[in-house]
Amino acid sequence: MLEPLFNPDSIAVIGASRDPQKVGGAVLNNLVRFSYKGRLYPVNPSATDILGLKAYQKASEVGKSIDLAVIAVPARFVPETLVDCAAAGVRAAVIVSAGFKEAGPEGVRLEQEIRIISKDNNIRILGPNCLGIINTANSMNATFAAGMLPSGRNAFFSQSGALGIAILDWAIGNRMGFSKFISLGNKTDLNEIDFIEYFINDPDTDVILGYIEDVVDGRRFLNVARKATKVKPVILLKSGGTEAGARAASSHTGALAGSETAFDAAFKQTGVIRANGIQELFDTALAFSGGKLPSGNRLLIVTNAGGPGIIAADASEKLGLKLPQMSRNAIESIAPLLPKNASLYNPVDIIGDATSERYEVVLNKAITDPNVDGIIVILTPQAMTDVENTAEIIINKSKTADKPVITSFMGEMRVRESIEMLKTSAIPNFSYPETAVRAFKKLYDYNMWRQGIEEEIQGHMYNKDAAKGIIDSLLKAGRYEAGEDIAMAILSNYGFVFPLRALARTAKEAAAISEKIGFPVVMKVSSPDILHKTDVGGVKLNINSDVAAEDAFMEITSNAKRLMPHALINGVMIYEMIKGGKEVILGVTDDRTFGHMIMFGLGGIYVEVLKDVSFRIAPVSRKEAVSMIDEIKTAALLKGTRGERPVDIEAIVNGILNISSLVMDFPMIRELDINPLVVMNSGAFAIDARIIFERPKRG
Repeated sequence: MLEPLFNPDSIAVIGASRDPQKVGGAVLNNLVRFSYKGRLYPVNPSATDILGLKAYQKASEVGKSIDLAVIAVPARFVPETLVDCAAAGVRAAVIVSAGFKEAGPEGVRLEQEIRIISKDNNIRILGPNCLGIINTANSMNATFAAGMLPSGRNAFFSQSGALGIAILDWAIGNRMGFSKFISLGNKTDLNEIDFIEYFINDPDTDVILGYIEDVVDGRRFLNVARKATKVKPVILLKSGGTEAGARAASSHTGALAGSETAFDAAFKQTGVIRANGIQELFDTALAFSGGKLPSGNRLLIVTNAGGPGIIAADASEKLGLKLPQMSRNAIESIAPLLPKNASLYNPVDIIGDATSERYEVVLNKAITDPNVDGIIVILTPQAMTDVENTAEIIINKSKTADKPVITSFMGEMRVRESIEMLKTSAIPNFSYPETAVRAFKKLYDYNMWRQGIEEEIQGHMYNKDAAKGIIDSLLKAGRYEAGEDIAMAILSNYGFVFPLRALARTAKEAAAISEKIGFPVVMKVSSPDILHKTDVGGVKLNINSDVAAEDAFMEITSNAKRLMPHALINGVMIYEMIKGGKEVILGVTDDRTFGHMIMFGLGGIYVEVLKDVSFRIAPVSRKEAVSMIDEIKTAALLKGTRGERPVDIEAIVNGILNISSLVMDFPMIRELDINPLVVMNSGAFAIDARIIFERPKRG
């Protein structure tokens, strides 16, 4: 589908110029200068030839097939130019022109116009307001950047043109190779998802990199990214999601969620590796440049310096990596060939006067040792260190290894030449040992994701029709917030168990119901207009007698009437008081990009203070539900500490799956809280709940 964009046999540069300082001139100059091998057609109504190429007044006057048009004319002329491209049979267009939606209302109108023209004529558009596109495999540089990328196996797309130019310059200076470079611009047609999908099967690309500020279609992104990461690593730098951009929300879940939370959840569920800065983006890409993945997390550190070895070991432990000893046979083989004061365990310290031969002795055994999944070789350039020979040995040994070998040649001047040797041979090198350890961890995590079996989302037997009847009646009455009573009725149809309860309309009735349920009881005001009952003094706990029940009824109703005089008071709900267990919270909020997010965390009144919560995008699989529980810092409290019996983890898992199914069945739900869900040693009780539905749009 995108072949005319990446592999065109012919390109028309519309707005071409003899002046290389103009955008059209720079694009044409790059195509000529870097030896694009297809046919080139400059289009400029005021010229007869440009750079020795015949120029045309319009693309439609070329008279030959044109696969790709690069449009660099003022924004107001782009629609008519695109219409002419359609007449010329153009199949794809890169619109580098600015002045569209980023420029105001008139630009928005122009962008909408070109979108319609492209769809009507089946022309795929990159941009507008973009830097252009590069394919190193066919020497096509259709950008107005100053240089050409080195050829390599990384594909990169960027939503920011300015950042794209900086990265181009950085890549050229560091000789980091790329297969493709795409500047997305305004994403009127083609977007990041289209390119991730293309790169899945691109034979020139091994690693997919990108900088994004948003995602056009969250659901499609989830599907495509999940497919892509099973084939190739996808490493994304995402910006633009600070708390300032989060929408206001009234539920606990909504208050704790934001766009960054949604992207974190989406990346976890699809195997996308998130980079937290430009340096980390390319450090991670460098880690994958060796093309080898570890089968496990057992890392061997080889060093000629104790301090850096200890730093690497500390970093490994913090990241949960294992530092095994080499096998007994390996240790017995290398011991006679190393100094007596060398450390033969892990880190393997071959001490400061180490020669390249000592590195070779260890690597000979390490690359085939069954106890080792990956190797980090640390070198500091001491007076007797033969740096280049050591690099040669690492390169040669790595060629025969089926496990990743990562280096950390520390320093600058004395290691510069050897680092270039390692880079040329696709050996990832990092200036600092802790960075090398993090790189290995990302290789391990990615391989675990890639090897993981995709779990099918399982449906459960719910009473969807009964829940639908309650929801339909609520919305028909123009009510969009379900307080405790109605929320409980809905959730009861989706597997949630609530304490025994009944509505009391008088103080005497409250006493009788309380006695029937059994003391102690909990009493709460029943009102569709009061969602936060504690705030109005509408909750009483541990009621132990008839008299106390009557007094509580009078106090609750008078508090509610005094503080919310216009609220409809149905009476007071009497609940069985649940003793013991651990309080957790389950919730839902609706993200504008990805849809419903499920939240789990420590419950009760402290949830917003501790913020010890985890999120996933619905629908959630059983495996993901288990991961949500394991992620929170207080998970150990649920699994039993200091002799306590563990709570029923399976009940929490089922609760997560239940609300996931509920929101998939009823997408009009915007927010939902079950707080707390009291989890016992066996089973769980939902104590309080509320649901907020989408209001119809005005007009």
